[in-house]
Amino acid sequence: MTITATQAAGPLNVTVNEMVHLLPQTRQLRALHTVIRDRHADLGRFVTTSGRIIRQLIETALDLLPYEPVDVQTPVGETYHGLRPAKPICGVPVVRAGESMEHELRAVSPGVRIGKILIQRDKVTKLPRLYYSALPADIDRHSVLLLDPMLATGGTALAAVEVLLDHGVAEDDIVFVALLSAPEGIAAVHARHPNLRIVTSAIEERLNENAYMIPGIGDFGDRYFGTDVPR
Repeated sequence: MTITATQAAGPLNVTVNEMVHLLPQTRQLRALHTVIRDRHADLGRFVTTSGRIIRQLIETALDLLPYEPVDVQTPVGETYHGLRPAKPICGVPVVRAGESMEHELRAVSPGVRIGKILIQRDKVTKLPRLYYSALPADIDRHSVLLLDPMLATGGTALAAVEVLLDHGVAEDDIVFVALLSAPEGIAAVHARHPNLRIVTSAIEERLNENAYMIPGIGDFGDRYFGTDVPR
């Protein structure tokens, strides 16, 4: 299946396959997007509605992780042949916006370990710069959900992935979870890391000349944490 964006034509096609997992574009999901994309949405509605979408993304990402067989005894004395995660899970939000996704991960996976990566764009070079990371010492033994609501140019995502790889995490043990993704960002990430899986709720039409997503959502972190400029 090849699409661009929110089912609209754009300048760059992205193939939705085993590496790019787009949430089913249901009427309910479209209604949720309508709320968070509305520039007049208040803070409460934006946070609550974003959380509903993020929960779907987290559940989808968890389903992509490796599982192993396990048997349990049911209350009626029978055996259920079930599954459990083959590796422990670690969530790694890219600070600050990625922390908006941490609550939903903890809600569905209590006790999950959390790392942090802080990357910001250098004002002079315009390139992503790593300022801080705090990761479990044994993160290389984990399945990692890399959390960042926006995948735009792909620069920050690539820098964050490199941090994980430098700590011994295998590329196919990383799932990048993004609320919105631009075709340009997906292409940039997969050009360097073809085995990295991406889960997203929408693929935008394109980036404009200022690298903002179209139709977009604005600055997700500012809107989620209430630090955007009042309109």
